[in-house]
Amino acid sequence: MKITEVRAKRIDGDNRLVGIAAITIDNCFVVHELRIIEGKNGLFVAMPSRKMPNGEYKDVAHPINSETRAMIEQTVLETFNELPEIRKVKEIHKVDEIKKVDEISKVDEISKVE
Repeated sequence: MKITEVRAKRIDGDNRLVGIAAITIDNCFVVHELRIIEGKNGLFVAMPSRKMPNGEYKDVAHPINSETRAMIEQTVLETFNELPEIRKVKEIHKVDEIKKVDEISKVDEISKVE
């Protein structure tokens, strides 16, 4: 088995989920919704799962052995780590607010001059 494609995306959130990914195996089978999670010991890849009626989560697809799990995790995390960091929206808003305050101050100054 060979992973022939990995698509990953960073997610900006307030929880441990930092990204999602999809892998293509042997150019013929795709697994979507792999979750990249920030754990106590660093990043790890969680397999796609579904919430059952009893509230438990059950993997929809998963590797059968630890070697395959390690290969998937390594390949996904390599691709994920190559992605550019997300610039925080809060930082952008702060910059915009400062610009707006500066623009308002300039208008006030202009109004006072006239």
